[in-house]
Amino acid sequence: MRKNITRSVRDWVNDNLPMEHVLPDTLPTFVNSYVYLFGILTLASFVWLIVTGTVLAIFGPTWWHVSAIGHFFNSMHFWAVQAFFFFMVLHLWAQFMMAAWRGGRHFTWIGGWLLFLVSIVTGLTGYLSQTNFDAQWIGVQGKDAMNAAGIGGFFNLLNFGQMYGLHIIVLPLVLVLLLASHVLLVRKHGVVEPIPLDGKEVTQHGEKRA
Repeated sequence: MRKNITRSVRDWVNDNLPMEHVLPDTLPTFVNSYVYLFGILTLASFVWLIVTGTVLAIFGPTWWHVSAIGHFFNSMHFWAVQAFFFFMVLHLWAQFMMAAWRGGRHFTWIGGWLLFLVSIVTGLTGYLSQTNFDAQWIGVQGKDAMNAAGIGGFFNLLNFGQMYGLHIIVLPLVLVLLLASHVLLVRKHGVVEPIPLDGKEVTQHGEKRA
């Protein structure tokens, strides 16, 4: 029987993302360490960023300047950014110390760093979307840097519409796709185990590797 696209996709999912890995009902004891909390705290902060950012985008770019409720949501969005980067940096450092690229997890590690780099650009466009003197100052200094790097013709940091569109549509979409891929890779390979003392690694799914 010839395979069609639907059958091929289904077989690929079954082979690469079995449900016992995607939705495990048991976890190894080593995940009780607080080190394994940094990833989910980063994800929780990102969800709160999306929620508060969506509210801000719905009511427009000046709402948080003229409304007490808008100022409140803007403050929550700001502090969610701080929490997001705080937990993300802790997560990156913890995974670096644990050599998180072991066991075929190199794409998971690379995806995490891509998330970090795109998040920095997203944060920059967020500062440029504040429509205040801070945004103006950052925009002028950033525009000079872009011109010096020879890419000022592609990204105009003083163009509010361009920066606002990147911040609320393009970059969040990229982050969501990267984050979904990152979580799927973690589910596929399991969370990285501590560096073993006896040379044998116990994976999330129970098997041992020499």
